[in-house]
Amino acid sequence: MKVVAFNASPKMEHGGTAVVLNPFLDGLREAGAEVELFYVRKLNIKPCLGDFACWLKTPGRCSQRDDMDMLLPKLAEADLVVLGTPVYVDGMTGALKTVLDRMVPLVQPFFELREDHCRHPRRYEKADRKLALVSVCGFTELDNFDPLVTHVKAICKNMGSEYAGAVLRPYAMAMPYIKRKGVPIDDVFEAFKEAGRQLGRGGRMDPAVLATASREMVPREVYISVTNASFQRDLEALAKTAGD
Repeated sequence: MKVVAFNASPKMEHGGTAVVLNPFLDGLREAGAEVELFYVRKLNIKPCLGDFACWLKTPGRCSQRDDMDMLLPKLAEADLVVLGTPVYVDGMTGALKTVLDRMVPLVQPFFELREDHCRHPRRYEKADRKLALVSVCGFTELDNFDPLVTHVKAICKNMGSEYAGAVLRPYAMAMPYIKRKGVPIDDVFEAFKEAGRQLGRGGRMDPAVLATASREMVPREVYISVTNASFQRDLEALAKTAGD
């Protein structure tokens, strides 16, 4: 299985996205998948111009020369695409959306009815390609992911890919701190790895595994109190530095 994965966090390997995406990708590798991980922040990808050149003038090839020249062939051959992103204003990061916008050369300009809906035909016949979402957010409630999950499901239908599911983790950035405080959360990390293993073996991610990945680690009130206190300390320290 060929896997193309994106970490769309601006913090790259130091963000909450990496905390859970890395074990997920480790699980895929343990299952025998060939994984390529790209940090979106490091990519040179310009916004789509909407000029239809990739459909009409140079079919299958964008008129712009940047890192999409390298990515598009990999995406065309991938069996699984993994979108790793924090929730930004109820969706994915803008940089990741730009990558997806530039995937238009993978489809043709013509219209067809697919599942009784108007779509573009795939340019490359990879009918079994899957797409999975791994996402984190700072808030505690799972419904904060709903708009993003709905968007990713729509992308799958539009691009002719199979939606493989979503592994979601509220307040992921706090996980290393929570673990240092002695709270047992190894099962959460293992759940992300197991979800990757299951996909890597060609199966489905078990809903019980996904529930463990998203489970409450500390009471909501405790998390809010500790987070607010941390921000308050940072503000006071910055104010003191500015006054020195």
